Parts: sequence; structure tokens; C-alpha cells
Amino acid sequence: MQTAYLNTVSTTARKRTSYDVSCGVCENHDCLIKRNLNSLDNNKHPVEKNNLRCKKGQQFIIEGAPVNGLFFVLKGKVKVFRTGINGREQIVRFAKEGEIIGHRGFGTEEYYSIGAVALEDTVLCYFSKVQLQNSLQNNPRFAYDLMLFYANELNRSESKVKSISQMTVRERVIDTLLYINRKFGNNKGFLDVSLSRREYAEYAGTTEEQVIRMFSALKKENLIITKGKKIGINDIQLLKSEISEHNFYLDS
Repeated sequence: MQTAYLNTVSTTARKRTSYDVSCGVCENHDCLIKRNLNSLDNNKHPVEKNNLRCKKGQQFIIEGAPVNGLFFVLKGKVKVFRTGINGREQIVRFAKEGEIIGHRGFGTEEYYSIGAVALEDTVLCYFSKVQLQNSLQNNPRFAYDLMLFYANELNRSESKVKSISQMTVRERVIDTLLYINRKFGNNKGFLDVSLSRREYAEYAGTTEEQVIRMFSALKKENLIITKGKKIGINDIQLLKSEISEHNFYLDS
């Protein structure tokens, strides 16, 4: 485990064993590294990585820690958050297999502006900042693919800010449910991720009490079902129609 990586994680998150999976046999074909594997393998500066296992609830990026590399989700689910006023967390996105974490601090910033926590037992791929920068400088195709990724990320972020600012609390909660459904899908009629009501609120930009009230109202309208932490959507099309004017589909 590299020193650079150790500087970015909490003490508890460091206590894990290696889980070696090479990019060549990885099944996450939408991963930025996987898509560019052929050209990267022919590079004079090959990209090497560490596979790291992170238990549910462990934080592997600490907000404000030095940026030393990027993480990709090999297997599992992750929440990415920022700390706001009075120490309140705001979840900015969720990540699943093949997705990048920590990329917003990869360019010119020296410190991570976000924190990241595993929502379930998760396996991560860690690439050092130095190795990736060498590969980008010597691989135009990889650099171009990363540029497109950042452009798409910026477009989604700007669209989300515009939409959220114009949404009511009910619309933000509905948008959150649809986003979670698009991101993780469902399992046996329920969204395939375990989130607390507080985490739903931290993504929707509202309070836990308001989320509980909105879930109760949607349940009475037979739009969703609940079972403990589990949430199921009964009528996706009807929920979509409620926020269609806000372009819900832009944030995948």
C-alpha cells in the first residue's frame, strides 16, 4: 500500500487486505481506464494500481487531505459528500462499479474538496496522481477521453444546480428517488442500496423530517412502498411526470 494512499484515508480504513484484480480481467467496461487499456498498455509509462478492500461505513477519502491519486469502484457502492455550514454533510453524488472518485481534485487542487465513504463492502482501484499524469502526457487518446469525461461532468453539475434551485421539497425528494433508481436499479421491488432517511435528505438538500413526511405522503398516494430502510417505487412514470420540466434525466 503506497504512502500516497495512506495520506488520504482514515486510520480505520487503512486496515484492509489486498484484493488483486488486474484491469485486463476487470468486467467494468465503462471504466475510463478499461476503455483505454490497449493504448495505456503500449505506453512507455504503464499505469499501475492497488486494489483495496473497504468495509461498509469506512471513509477512504478525507475532505481536506492531500490529493495523491484517483479511486475507481471495482465492486460496491460509495457516497461522496462535502461538509457545509455547521458541519452538515451534503451528499453530492453516489458511485457504483467503474466510476471515478476524487477526480475534482486531480487537476490543480492540492487537497480533496470531498470525502467518500463505502455504503457496503467495497473494492477500490487506486491510481497514483503521478502515474496518471505521466500517462496523460504521453497518451493523447487517454487525455481526450478524460477531457470528455470532465465536460460531461460539468454539464450534469450545472444542469443539476439549475434544476434543484427551482424544485420544491417534494420534487427534490422525487428527483432523489429517481436518481437512486437510475444509479443502482432495484432488487426484489426495492432500490438496490441501503440508505438512511438522513442520507436521502443530505442528497435532496432538505431535512430528515421533511424526507420522512414526503415518503409518508408518497406512500399514501401508492407511489412508493417502504420496508424499514428499503424503498420501492410503484409508479416510476408518474414520478417522472411530476418533475419532467426539470429534466430529471440529465443526472445519471
